[in-house]
Amino acid sequence: MRFPRLHRVSILGLATLTAVALTATGCGGSGSSKKSASGLEKTELNVGMLPVADAAQLRIAIDRGLFKAQGLTVKTQILAGGADAIPKLKSGNLDLSFGSYVPFFMAQSKGVIDLRIVADAFQSAPGTHVILVAKDSNIHSIKDLVGKKVAVNVKKNLSSLMVQATLQPSGVKLDDEKNFVAVPFPQMETALKTHAVDAVQAVEPFNTQLQKSIGARLITDLSAGPTANFPIAGYATTTVFAKKNPKTVAAFQRALAAAQTLLTDRKVLEQTLPTYTKIDANTATTLHYGTYPTSLSVTRLQRVADIALQYGYITKSVDVKSMVSAG
Repeated sequence: MRFPRLHRVSILGLATLTAVALTATGCGGSGSSKKSASGLEKTELNVGMLPVADAAQLRIAIDRGLFKAQGLTVKTQILAGGADAIPKLKSGNLDLSFGSYVPFFMAQSKGVIDLRIVADAFQSAPGTHVILVAKDSNIHSIKDLVGKKVAVNVKKNLSSLMVQATLQPSGVKLDDEKNFVAVPFPQMETALKTHAVDAVQAVEPFNTQLQKSIGARLITDLSAGPTANFPIAGYATTTVFAKKNPKTVAAFQRALAAAQTLLTDRKVLEQTLPTYTKIDANTATTLHYGTYPTSLSVTRLQRVADIALQYGYITKSVDVKSMVSAG
């Protein structure tokens, strides 16, 4: 069954915007390993997350008792960024974690960790990832970006990969070290106004804010062409945890799937965001949102790994099918 698509707020953009913890769940140490009456191997889970729109399904599953209905208690740990999940999962500090697929696949490719993807969270849509320039810039097309400095929140990661994948088919190749400049999303407005960079890879809510506040101009939408409807983030655990706790992982998946279905109603998202982020109710109604997939597609996620390999972000292919938990 297909659900209507929503435009999404970027994971990386809002992660920078807010540092609000999910107070209703708090942070946790190691969860209970005692089997429940329903046969779950573990009933308390420590889950890494970012207080962003991309992770709204986790908030909803907690607040609406969807985890509880599956016999689970979820405690959250707020991460500094998506890549922060890798060492925490590896050490066992987290049981599962939300995060961007690009660092997940990079870590898997390098043999840093053996991951299992257990749930899809978000994919891009028009307006969620864009390249903007200052109002008075002499850049008017993709071709004009040759040799220019482009701000991304993190170098050699999701943002720069989407830029490369969009520009190179048009004959524009940027150097990952020389042309990309690491600039936190909240500082991109200043970077444009002072001409510290020539363009910025903006995400919501900064995309909308930059166009309104300084008249920033859109050069290209990265949620189109090669990266249209691009899978952005999901939930992962280690292979060891998935094999040891298959019933628990399956229960987690069922709760998230139910939350994703609720998020097909944009109003649910708009009402939820102000409860755990710094996005106010008025702003929540004006932003571009993306899709909250209700199923986990190997084909869809393999596309991310293949593009990462194509543009040199990983050095050997990743078999996403082998990374998907069969919960």
